[in-house]
Amino acid sequence: MSDVLAGGIDAFYPIVPDADWLARLVPLGVRTVQLRIKDAPSDDVRRQIAASLEVTKACGCQLVVNDFWREAIAEGADYIHLGQEDLAAADIGAIKAAGLRLGVSTHSEEELATALAVAPDYVALGPVYETKLKAMRWAPQGLSRIGEWKSRIGALPLIAIGGITPERADAVINAGAQSVAVITDFMTAPDPEARIGVWLQWAAQIRTKSAVF
Repeated sequence: MSDVLAGGIDAFYPIVPDADWLARLVPLGVRTVQLRIKDAPSDDVRRQIAASLEVTKACGCQLVVNDFWREAIAEGADYIHLGQEDLAAADIGAIKAAGLRLGVSTHSEEELATALAVAPDYVALGPVYETKLKAMRWAPQGLSRIGEWKSRIGALPLIAIGGITPERADAVINAGAQSVAVITDFMTAPDPEARIGVWLQWAAQIRTKSAVF
């Protein structure tokens, strides 16, 4: 089994909508978290990134900032995650010159080629399963697609996203992903903190298996 901590990304990769959610969950033991803010002014984004970095650094957690690469550079973040539209508009040279590591979303062969052309530090694939978080123009990729992607990207960490639950997560890892990105499963849970606890127990087991193999 591949090292699930390759590139600083843990096996469990929750995505949160704001710094308040991040401050709730990271102290529980989360090792990687993505801050995905939508439709906010730049000064608010910078404030939330700064607050998130304070929490993640105190807790030994890796912060990944979604989309807002200028603000991520300004606040000294380590990771930026870009979707395909944001990738096309971003200054990749500036991102890399600032020392940020880069993750890129992919949904198709064409998008994978586009992602690999910028030499990312990890690749994300989704949706693996059907997801109701938002309307998707992509059909579920399935487990076989994970193996195909992993064979294409080699040693790069592969993040799987979309409809993943703790019951499905082992199969996703066994198919070739190093990490599972999760939103709906804990955000819609009656007790999000308890659900995060379930995921953290799962991730600890994955790290143990990785150490053995």
